Amino acid sequence: MYIDFNHLSPNLLRNNADNRDEIVALWHNFYHDDGIISDIRSATCHFQQKNWAWLNNWQTLDKTDDKALTDWLIELFNSIYAHSPMPTQLVRGVNEPEYFAPKHGSPARIEFAHGFFQSALHEISHWCIAGAKRRQLDDFGYWYCPDGRDEGSQRLFEQVEIKPQAIECLLSLAINRTFFVSQDNLNADFDASGSTFASDVFAQAYQYLQTPNRLPADARRLIWLFLFASSRHMQS
Repeated sequence: MYIDFNHLSPNLLRNNADNRDEIVALWHNFYHDDGIISDIRSATCHFQQKNWAWLNNWQTLDKTDDKALTDWLIELFNSIYAHSPMPTQLVRGVNEPEYFAPKHGSPARIEFAHGFFQSALHEISHWCIAGAKRRQLDDFGYWYCPDGRDEGSQRLFEQVEIKPQAIECLLSLAINRTFFVSQDNLNADFDASGSTFASDVFAQAYQYLQTPNRLPADARRLIWLFLFASSRHMQS
């Protein structure tokens, strides 16, 4: 079954669902949430003018240029987190994605696949879910079974991917990007048509919108900043 994730979009031109008014209200409430705004102020109180370059750059950015979008995202993320309690850098990777925990005074690194913007969002989403303890471990201490998984392994993979991909969905929609779920198993040799993964991700993203306090704090922060940069219909 095809799931149109644009039904959760804050952009009225893309969201054509019957529940549009509810979705708009949820995004509006998220954007004006006093707790999230207070956290943003705390995270950016030390910023100098150069730290806001990502915001100014968004206005003139070619949104169809994946490299330019990726440069912009790296600038935003590193402005926020390069000097956080656990300094973390977002880094273009040349191979498959990998997370490197902080070692010997060096910051943690989120390396995303092949420099792709959507891969960066995906790896950031896993970082958001991981939390402080798992961020002390390379690849957050998770297992990874590559493409070609059997049916049982695929079910396990999809279960642990629901929340990260729900966060990736909201990040994408907040910045007016189309989101598609990824089952990441192109070489599967079994019938995957009965999978509920896409609808499970949709339901989780919807639940996060309804109860944003259930989102990891860093996910709330980044989604809000994406909304702030893209200056949607949200108005005081």
